[in-house]
Amino acid sequence: MFNELKKSFATAAKLFKDFIENEENFIKTANISELIAKTFQNGGKVLICGNGGSATDAMHFAEEFTGKFRESRKALPVIALTDSSHITCVGNDFGFEEIFSRGVEAFGKNEDVLIGLSTSGNSENIIRALKKAKEIGMKTISLLGKDGGKLKGFCDYEFIIPAETSDRIQELHMTILHVIIEGVERILFPENY
Repeated sequence: MFNELKKSFATAAKLFKDFIENEENFIKTANISELIAKTFQNGGKVLICGNGGSATDAMHFAEEFTGKFRESRKALPVIALTDSSHITCVGNDFGFEEIFSRGVEAFGKNEDVLIGLSTSGNSENIIRALKKAKEIGMKTISLLGKDGGKLKGFCDYEFIIPAETSDRIQELHMTILHVIIEGVERILFPENY
């Protein structure tokens, strides 16, 4: 067991190392941070959605903006589309595939951004949410895994983590999300850095 657990840490470290060695990932992170900062400056908001562990990551991302990340500052409008009464209502009345697209339809405006998290890139409810966002005119960002699945190449910005298991993919997704938050704060609240 010891060797297998050590191998898991090594796999995670290699994913991070490979990600860091690709300069394009830093450019995308900076561009997304600038997009989100500009969205807030223009009175827009960010919506974010994901399933399972990715739903938790979506909530984590949102609370870092509505609460605080590192230092106290003005609350910023980010909504995780994870309200359980909404999900069960829409799931019951329209089907699980529509749980996020209905939230995008309810809250999304063309000056807003939608972030979709899918470790497979094939989650139908994430695909439909991103399609709805594009219909509205929102900017779209996806954090994907494996080979990117059906969502590969669909969004304005994407990260694809080429791992086979959701846990390793989500670890890097959350790091990316944290660094985006830092980037937004460095733009909007430079006095905190």
